[in-house]
Amino acid sequence: MTVGSPERDTRDSRLTDSELQRQLAVTWGSAGGLWNALSNVDHKVIGRRYIVTAFVFLALGGVLSLAMRLQLSQPEARFIGPDRYNQIFTMHGTNMMFLFAVPVMEAMAVYLVPLMVGTRNIAFPRLNAFSYWMFLAGGILLWVAFAIDTGPDVGWFAYVPLAGPQYGTGKRADIWAQMITFTEISALAVSLELVVTILKQRAPGMALNRIPLFVWSILVTSFLVILAMPAIMIASTSLILDRLVGTHFFNPAEGGDVLLWQHLFWFFGHPEVYIIFLPAVGMVSTIIATFTQRPVFGYLAMVMALITTGVLAFGLWVHHMFVAGLPRLGASFFTASSMAIALPAGLQIFCWLATIWWGRPIFRTPFLFVLGFIFTFVIGGMTGVMVASVPFDTQVHDTYFVVAHFHYVLVGGALFPLLGAIYYWFPKFTGRMMSERLGKWVFGLIVLGFNLTFFPMHILGLQGMPRRIYTYQPEMPWGGLNMFISLSALILTTGFLLFFIDVIRSARHGKSAGANPWRASTLEWATPSPPPCYNFQRIPVVGDSTPVWTDCEVLTVASGLRVDRRELLITGVVDASPEARESSPDHSVWPFWTAIATALVLIWSIFTPWAVVWGAVPVATALTGWFWPKGKPEDES
Repeated sequence: MTVGSPERDTRDSRLTDSELQRQLAVTWGSAGGLWNALSNVDHKVIGRRYIVTAFVFLALGGVLSLAMRLQLSQPEARFIGPDRYNQIFTMHGTNMMFLFAVPVMEAMAVYLVPLMVGTRNIAFPRLNAFSYWMFLAGGILLWVAFAIDTGPDVGWFAYVPLAGPQYGTGKRADIWAQMITFTEISALAVSLELVVTILKQRAPGMALNRIPLFVWSILVTSFLVILAMPAIMIASTSLILDRLVGTHFFNPAEGGDVLLWQHLFWFFGHPEVYIIFLPAVGMVSTIIATFTQRPVFGYLAMVMALITTGVLAFGLWVHHMFVAGLPRLGASFFTASSMAIALPAGLQIFCWLATIWWGRPIFRTPFLFVLGFIFTFVIGGMTGVMVASVPFDTQVHDTYFVVAHFHYVLVGGALFPLLGAIYYWFPKFTGRMMSERLGKWVFGLIVLGFNLTFFPMHILGLQGMPRRIYTYQPEMPWGGLNMFISLSALILTTGFLLFFIDVIRSARHGKSAGANPWRASTLEWATPSPPPCYNFQRIPVVGDSTPVWTDCEVLTVASGLRVDRRELLITGVVDASPEARESSPDHSVWPFWTAIATALVLIWSIFTPWAVVWGAVPVATALTGWFWPKGKPEDES
């Protein structure tokens, strides 16, 4: 590769800038239409689909939460029967955790990471398209089952023996288990793509100490997914085998163990909290740097805190099993590790506050959501340290105190930064600005409504109200607080309605944003808004951790990539020095057909294990079409 100024640096010196743009648009673009929409492998297109679909599931999950609050607003309410309530309770948790929280964080990364590291597409783009269709198919399966009164009713955690063949009659638990397979295949595929993209496709000069903190957070998160999610896939597959084939993984009468399910599930379940939280940490760091106009204080400390959190996340799963009768020595170890993980979180908060203190904060909507995050996450963190204590957790384990803590950590710790990130990167997604005036109303209503809704649940829990119940007796002292919580939930709902209105309105009629409306420092803002199909006309060369701030007019660039076919620059893992040129696969409809074939096999297998045998035929056919040579060897993936 060669380096030079934009005026003289082209792959072919005979191409002017306008000719280069036209050639790249032909090489990397798509023709449009439905068929091309099904075959598109542009990471930005797939990322937008992921984000929109995940927010649709957020809205659906919010409707379910309102239904539960209506039922619990007064004693002995009869708005929803016990069976339907169990389905709604299970659907809400499953939908929010598996169809919104994890996918939306990966979706933001799918869109942003290739832009932030200075490459033209994500690694394995066809696998990326396949992952989206699998995610969508899993969500459709879950919600269609719920619509026909066959939704899972065993909780989002599906504890055995309740979910086993003895008590979980019908197909409800089977649908839950197969939905897990859909979403985890999708999540694992995306994580693999992101790891390769970050480690091998960074712009020249973007050494490890120059990677944006958001990209670091995604790298750590991706390794968490790769290491943690096979546990839940093993658990759900074992459950399916117990139910459909007659194995006894979780049947104590035949040598199985019901606690095995909890160990497998929570070995995934607690790292999942950080799979959701760590990308939010990266979003917060990015937003704070932009709205204080200075790099985040303690870059190395922030990176080490991210890595430490990822490592410690695997030592906390028994935190959820303190009442399961474990040995005291084991409980002591997990108490210590549960408290220790607060240390890197506290270090990150210190670095953010130091950055704000030494900067000049600009109080725009994204920054306001960051401040709301810090406030609510500190509360969630303090209650987390409380439930890490075995004696205290024994008292509040199955009460609404845990419900409050869980939502403070996940909503306050992940959803608030995500909403700030949507306001922050919306100009990059659409080329238009969201309303600042309406955004402040959204912030105020959501933060106020959230705290009025979930903080009183701590009190309910201390008063002894159990979670996972659909009604309670009038003599219990919970009616007043439950009515207050249900009314407060309407404030929270109003805030989200305004948010969705703002998104839809701004996408069509928002003010034109320009390339870098926030004066941010990372490479995605060095492209037009929205970016072209090829991301960068010329691959930038990075000289420090804030390349756009260093020279906001002209970035040094690298040349050498062909423009007549899709090529990516491969760089070194540590110093991002150029190593090779690699072809990037063109658009293909075969990932879509492969996802359809795989989805049919998984759904069919709910009714007969023979589906795995006969369903292998369409899956093999689709994969053959996917990988069949269609041109010169260098054009293939």
